Amino acid sequence: MNMTEFEATLPWHPYPDLTDAERIARAHAFYETMRTRHSCRAFSDQPVPREVIEQAILAAGTAPNGANHQPWHFAVIGSPEAKATIRVAAEEEERRFYAGRAGPQWLNAVLPLGTDADKPYLEIAPWLIVVFAQRRGGPDPEDDMQNYYVTESVGIACGLLLATLHAAGVATLTHTPNPMRFLNRVCRRPEQEKPLMIVVAGHPAADATIPGHAAHKKSLDQISSWI
Repeated sequence: MNMTEFEATLPWHPYPDLTDAERIARAHAFYETMRTRHSCRAFSDQPVPREVIEQAILAAGTAPNGANHQPWHFAVIGSPEAKATIRVAAEEEERRFYAGRAGPQWLNAVLPLGTDADKPYLEIAPWLIVVFAQRRGGPDPEDDMQNYYVTESVGIACGLLLATLHAAGVATLTHTPNPMRFLNRVCRRPEQEKPLMIVVAGHPAADATIPGHAAHKKSLDQISSWI
């Protein structure tokens, strides 16, 4: 980045001229859309256009981030062979998790969700998006600088990714096998990048259900305070 680019400023793009009532209505409409979002654990193999995934990643790339270094990479997996490889490796780690590595408290916490070590959706869903956090990089491809607030930045980006996919009518699931280093190999990403999650994206299966436990959300009074 040259000095001219560094010193340049751009005009703020104004928001639409809305009344307070219109702003409230927009916020309410978005909440009504997002309140129907749930993790899906039963996917169909119905295709989802690649452009939907591309637009969701572009939306994720608008997330606020430390020093505008944009410390993320989204590896999109559509190959049946690669998805099968990921499933085998992920289920191996999941079997260790459910066999006791997680500990009784953690296992009791996920019990109401009805999850187990079998993850067929990793092969069935049309897309897997593996999200990597970059410890080093910068705004330009050739940069090799320290990145800042990496976990926070990538976490916000993942939130925008999920929200965009949901708004587009695409079901999602965040999956975090532990350890996840096998994903660097499968996705051909450098070792200095840390895989944070797999976002499974596709259409829900005809018999997909939502655990009753997952439908319980804390109230506004529980999740906010006003000073």
